[in-house]
Amino acid sequence: MDRNLGLDLVRVTEAAALACARWMGRGDKMAADQAAVTAMRGAFDQIDIKGTVVIGEGERDEAPMLYIGEPVGSGKGPEVDIALDPLECTNSVAYGRPNALSVIALAPRGHFLHAPDTYMEKIAVGPGAVKAIDLNRTEEENLESVAAAKGYQLEDLTVVVLDRPRHEDLIRRIRRTGARIHLIPDGDVSAAIATAIDSTGVDLLLGVGGAPEGVLAAAALRCLGGAFQGRLRFRNDEERSRAKTMGIADSDRVYRDTDLARGDHIVFATTGVTDGDLLHGVRFFAHGADTHSLVMRLQTGTVRTIRTHHRFDHAANP
Repeated sequence: MDRNLGLDLVRVTEAAALACARWMGRGDKMAADQAAVTAMRGAFDQIDIKGTVVIGEGERDEAPMLYIGEPVGSGKGPEVDIALDPLECTNSVAYGRPNALSVIALAPRGHFLHAPDTYMEKIAVGPGAVKAIDLNRTEEENLESVAAAKGYQLEDLTVVVLDRPRHEDLIRRIRRTGARIHLIPDGDVSAAIATAIDSTGVDLLLGVGGAPEGVLAAAALRCLGGAFQGRLRFRNDEERSRAKTMGIADSDRVYRDTDLARGDHIVFATTGVTDGDLLHGVRFFAHGADTHSLVMRLQTGTVRTIRTHHRFDHAANP
């Protein structure tokens, strides 16, 4: 796969981030999301791929663009599957909260799980604890195993958890072990990636979040040398039935990162929209803006941090 695709994808996430960041704090998450979707869809036309959206904004009757199954790209170049979230954490933008991102993962056709729009029980760690996690074990056992793998006392371990009522029991159990907790209002894709980057101070992600976001997190962690495991948690019989039509028969299966994002030709790109543990958000100034992005390529193991200065008043050369 062309190594330039990573930089092409960053241009797409930058376009989405720049468009939706202007809605920060204005209380309208739908407008913020629509701005990101529209900008991302337009930017895709400039990339030479024959892409198909497999994780996107929803089914065709639910989303006017970037819907599951939609072709994207110029129609030239390699056939690839696209997993994306133009704006992960719409509420974070609407209310000026942290950790909003624009995210894209790319792989050859058929290499991403077509995850249904339901919940997923998740555990994620960085390279230092890849062999220490098992979703079939209790949370306490996983905490002890990760701490041992990293040479920590349990009291030194930091666990990131979405601040949700469904996690009240999980939070109590983590606290009883003595481990520290970093509660976040939204954004478990960013949080999962943070477990693989030492400077964030995050060691482990636990809890239940969206299944499509699990595929994105798995793709990123594969590029970073971390590990991810997930198990679908259906909210009703309709979701369970729909998953069967997508080829998912075993509802109790534990999916590993290599099940969710297969192969060695994965490219992942993300741009910060609001400030977070992982990336800085968009900074506007007179006639331009700055963005902060990550782009990763599994095949080569490269992880690039990109800070881009955008000039809105710059006229292109004819």
